[in-house]
Amino acid sequence: METLTSRIYAAMSVTKMSARQRSQVEILGVGIDKVTMSDTLALIESFVNEGGPHLVVTADAVGIVIANESDSFRQVIQKAALVTPDGSGVIWAAQRSGNAFPEKVSGVDIVDRVCALSADRGTRIFLLGSEPGIAELAAEKLCLKHPGCNIVGTRHGYFPAESDEVVAREIGETKPDVLFIAMGMPRQELFYLSTQSLTGAKVGIGVGGSLDVYSGKTKRAPKLFQSLRLEWLWRIALNPSKISKVKLLPKFALMVLREKR
Repeated sequence: METLTSRIYAAMSVTKMSARQRSQVEILGVGIDKVTMSDTLALIESFVNEGGPHLVVTADAVGIVIANESDSFRQVIQKAALVTPDGSGVIWAAQRSGNAFPEKVSGVDIVDRVCALSADRGTRIFLLGSEPGIAELAAEKLCLKHPGCNIVGTRHGYFPAESDEVVAREIGETKPDVLFIAMGMPRQELFYLSTQSLTGAKVGIGVGGSLDVYSGKTKRAPKLFQSLRLEWLWRIALNPSKISKVKLLPKFALMVLREKR
């Protein structure tokens, strides 16, 4: 039976490193690019023009903890074409190290901005993930917000890994440039890397719960909570089932505090 580790190593064989000069901040052994949102959008556009595969990882505190518990997944992140700082925990850790990021570049914001650019440039976008009906609703609302947004297909993420190839072939029929995958780490990254030859997506971006936000299923934290770095508290208040993920945040903070500066 295929294990998670074997799937990670198989996926790594198709990962494409960017040849560009990169400036990164290392947090708990995970390198994260010092990029702005404008930098990120320009890079995604260049990745589309180059052709795939290009994995974009939106690294938050939970993802970094997972990478520290799985050396093979850490290597997947290290080989990604772009790793963005996603989340207040990551921003805090970088500031504590004295090497701050210019700004937070979250998955939920990348979805919105790429969809906005798609309306002007025709970038073909596919939304994959979340519960049945959520991706479709998110697509509808994103297209209303950004008229002309070129979302070419959607699909829910409730399928077993054994069905990855079947789903990937369905996605490939739409010829996407950018595949947004909202299935959580490391599932979303593994899906893209192990099926890119079937989906044909030049860029794969893991975006966690972003489709829930754009569908309206989940409300994004108010600006006050974001400014106070309390998005995690807002998520628990709205959805107590998220507590298992949020439990990793204190672990992340303790790991950062224990690390030598």
